[in-house]
Amino acid sequence: MREPWSLTPGRGEVIAAAIILTPMRFTPLLPLLSLALLTTAVADPIPENLRQNGWFIGAQAYTFREFSAFEAIAKTKEAGGNLIEFYPGQVLQPGSSEKVHHTMSDTAITQLKAELARQGVHAVNYGVVGARNPEEVRDILAFAKKMGLYAVCTESAELVAAWEAAAKEFDIKVAFHEHGGSMSKPNYKVWHPLYVRGVVESRDPRIGACADLGHWATSHLTPVECLRILSGRIVSVHLKDKAAVGNSPVVVSGTGVVDVAACLEELKQQKFDGHISVEHEADWKDSVPQVRAHMDFVKARPK
Repeated sequence: MREPWSLTPGRGEVIAAAIILTPMRFTPLLPLLSLALLTTAVADPIPENLRQNGWFIGAQAYTFREFSAFEAIAKTKEAGGNLIEFYPGQVLQPGSSEKVHHTMSDTAITQLKAELARQGVHAVNYGVVGARNPEEVRDILAFAKKMGLYAVCTESAELVAAWEAAAKEFDIKVAFHEHGGSMSKPNYKVWHPLYVRGVVESRDPRIGACADLGHWATSHLTPVECLRILSGRIVSVHLKDKAAVGNSPVVVSGTGVVDVAACLEELKQQKFDGHISVEHEADWKDSVPQVRAHMDFVKARPK
């Protein structure tokens, strides 16, 4: 595996060297090399017609974990979102034993996509999902392709080479997500944006970060500074505010310690073009009003 600090040349360096060292009589090779570079661009963008005041805004289905995925789709729509990010393990629909997962049957996938179409909500992401080996990484990206997703979200950064290979194969973005962490627990590394930056910066542009604003506050970090560290590599955002720095309850955007307005401004400056998933980890039985308030906060600040 090529680590970010390795001196071993990557694909881009090899291609560049080939261009420099190729004699002029072989110039027909150059267009092919240029094409190879172009094909390593980025995954298909989120459809433009889904923007709301410039933003791609929806909900992380975990917000509605007390309900089924079908109900989460309906609640996302009720709150004013037209995008949803699924997570592994949610019951598919009331009375069903099937769960949303990258191992779910093709029949269940068809049912889920049909419900999305019926509700007019677009599935955009899947996670946070762990992977045990490169084979499972590939299975996850194959599932994402079947679902027509923009990205997947994981914390399995130790498998970055496998994620990169699968991202290229399926043309799907991969975002490394963080929960709260600290220097006192050195085995958990993805909590810090400098670590994530080191993991992703030499990789294919489809490999990046999920910016969880609330978890950065839990880690005693300043979210807007974390966004700047990851500039150009932010694939998606998990939107939450916190009542206080450290372990504290989630609150509606604009009422806590996360400067959500400044974060949105920073994302605009970076020309961020991914999606924002509201993840309101509170009021589990009735959170639609709070989720709507989060979304309205974003929509009130046009991109």
